[in-house]
Amino acid sequence: MALAPGTAAPAFELPDQNGDTVKLSDFQGEQAVALVFYPFTFTGICEGELCRLRDDHSQFTDAGVAVLAVSCDSKNSQKVWAEQQGYTFPVLSDFWPHGEVAQAYGVFNEALGCANRATFVIGTDGTIVDAFETENLGVAREADRYTEALAKL
Repeated sequence: MALAPGTAAPAFELPDQNGDTVKLSDFQGEQAVALVFYPFTFTGICEGELCRLRDDHSQFTDAGVAVLAVSCDSKNSQKVWAEQQGYTFPVLSDFWPHGEVAQAYGVFNEALGCANRATFVIGTDGTIVDAFETENLGVAREADRYTEALAKL
């Protein structure tokens, strides 16, 4: 079960697509975070969702929110994909230990070995302000849910 709003966001430290370490604690007290878990790199729905985040990135920057996308794929495959798609936000690899961060947030899909399609908006104090998840991996998140979540900051 995914973590609920009002819960302290679990700390993490993950490599991005360039191999740089990104820590949730780097943002605390400075910037809110939209932590966007997605199942698989190089897949249609995931690509559509992340391209929408790329194309509508100003809604996040205007709200002072950093977007961090996370999957259980390797940073090497994420690097190729991020470069092909022109993602301007970090794409984090929860590859090893496999799905550890997705598990901490309650969104690891044991049957498929991937993260479920879930988003956590984390305030500057490290508390989850809003969280939403799709009913299954074949359903994309509604764009309006991001607007609603950002309004809660």
